[in-house]
Parts: sequence; C-alpha cells; structure tokens
Amino acid sequence: MEFKDYYKILGIDRKADQKAINQAFRKLARQYHPDVNPGNKQAETRFKEINEAHQVLGDSDRRAKYDQVLELREHGGGWEDLLRRGAAQGDDGTYTVYGSPGDLGRFSEFFEQLFGGLGAGPFAAGPQGAGGRGERRGFTGFNVEDLLRRQEPGGSERPRAGQDVAGTVEITLEEAYRGTTRTVAVPGGRSRKTRKIEVKIPPGVRHGQRIRAAGQGQTGDLYLTVEIAPHPLFTRVEDDVQCELAVPVWVAALGGTVEAPTLGGPVTMTIPPDTRDGRTLRLRGRGLPHLRGAGAGDELVKVRLALPDPLTPRDRELLEEMRRLHEARPTKS
Repeated sequence: MEFKDYYKILGIDRKADQKAINQAFRKLARQYHPDVNPGNKQAETRFKEINEAHQVLGDSDRRAKYDQVLELREHGGGWEDLLRRGAAQGDDGTYTVYGSPGDLGRFSEFFEQLFGGLGAGPFAAGPQGAGGRGERRGFTGFNVEDLLRRQEPGGSERPRAGQDVAGTVEITLEEAYRGTTRTVAVPGGRSRKTRKIEVKIPPGVRHGQRIRAAGQGQTGDLYLTVEIAPHPLFTRVEDDVQCELAVPVWVAALGGTVEAPTLGGPVTMTIPPDTRDGRTLRLRGRGLPHLRGAGAGDELVKVRLALPDPLTPRDRELLEEMRRLHEARPTKS
C-alpha cells in the first residue's frame, strides 16, 4: 500500500499553518477542478488527491493523528503492518459511511485504512467514560489511536457497547444544494448482523447540523453530523454563496452579459454599464435552498476586471489610444 505524503501533494511545508493549507488547496483545486478540465482523467485523479490531502491536513484532529503515523514511518516504519493488523481485528461497535455511487473510490486505500470507510469523517472517539450514555463513534473497526495504543504493552482496549450510534459524514456543497443520500452500515452487536441504512440528507443542510434516524442505532438512534467540504469556487454564508468572476474590461465599461457559475449550473448574468472592479452583483435565488420553508438564498458575485490574455498588438493600440484620450482631458479643479 502506497504511503500518501499529503504535505507534498499540496506543496506545503510540514509547519504550514491552516491559512497556508487552505490557500494551497484552493489554488490547486481551481487548477484541477473537473469543471475546468472536462474529460481530463489525469486532472480528475489529481483533484481527488488534492481533496483527500485537504480532508486530512485541513482538520486539526486528523492532521495530528496523521503526523503521528508520519513520525512512525520516518523513525523505524511499521506503519503498514499496523494498519493491516488494525483492520483485521475489527470491532462490531462501529459503523461505516459510504458515499453515493458516484463517490465510491473517492479516497485512496491509505486514507480508508487510516481514517475509516469511504467518505468517513473523524477518528473513532474510543472508550466511553464511566457513566456516559454509551454513544458510539467510528467508521471502521479501528482508528489511529487504536493503532498507536496497540504498540504499548496491554494496549488492546475496546469501547464498551453503546446505545446510540453517531458519526460524521462529509458531503460536497453541490450535494448540500440538491440533497443527497448516504448508506450507513450499522453493526447490530455480536449476536446480530450488520444492517445497511440509507439516510437522506435534505437540500439546504448546513455544516455541523445533525441528522437523526430514530431507532436505527444498535439499541438507540443513529446520528450523523454533516460536514460540507470546502469548495474551490464558492464560499457559503448561511444560505447565500459568494464567488468572484472575471469580467472583460469592455463588458464592465459598456455593459453586456457574461456566463456565471452557480450551484445549479451556468447562467447568463447581466453586467450594467460602468461596473467597477470589486462591485458585487446579486443573483437572486441562486444560493442554497432554505432548509425550512420555501425559497433559497442568493449568489453574490464580486466582479474582477480581466484584460485580454494575451494582449494582441491591436489591443495595445486601442489601450494606448484610450490612455491618450484620458490624459488629454482637462482635470477638474
């Protein structure tokens, strides 16, 4: 199994802070996003690697656990054998979240072995404290904490059986826009078979919201906390989305139409005459659906003026003429 160097994939130093990690992700994600490279399998593969790296390094808990395994690899190795032994032991007190059919195989074998099933979220919470309700967390039968603990003498402790089952599922912003489903494999305990349950995630769901499936845990309920992955183009603010759009200078000056991206697909947007760089235009109803009630948020598009690329000799002539005209104008006193 190939070891994934997520720092190298994002082209950052191991001491990089969260801001640098997010900046590197957004830059690479824009470059290799499937919408920008339709039909390009190499770009698609690269985009998946970039996304996977950000899922780990962009989360402080995952990053800390990954760094521990990275230290193991650099000081004696043995990481792959630990993963194999952890996967073989299993634990029927956890569950696995699978993506929709189009998401299957989205993460590498390394990610699955280290962090859990396809599209899984955080690491298993480990043993429950005494007197707790018995909520179980996890996505496969082991996690990084288990692996590191098993290196220590007598370190094979397992969580106690629980009632409710809880975990985190990651979706894309597009899935939050249109709604989606996830198949959850919930273990029934030692005497019962694992059950697969399809959980519906409604349009308009927000980051951090919990979805409850009553009676679908082991002896209680199933809870899924939704995490929405960062998007290379859009930033969500409640039910609105924000983005920047390059607009040719002549369209901004004279007015016209351009094609603007939205979560529902590209639309034609009108640019008023004399639109300045940085002006924000609103596409009403093009944001996320309201989770409760009718309607949807808006899309806020910040205009960024764009010159022709490359500039032709004729382009330069016209710009020079414009400069002469403006310099010849009398200044206002």
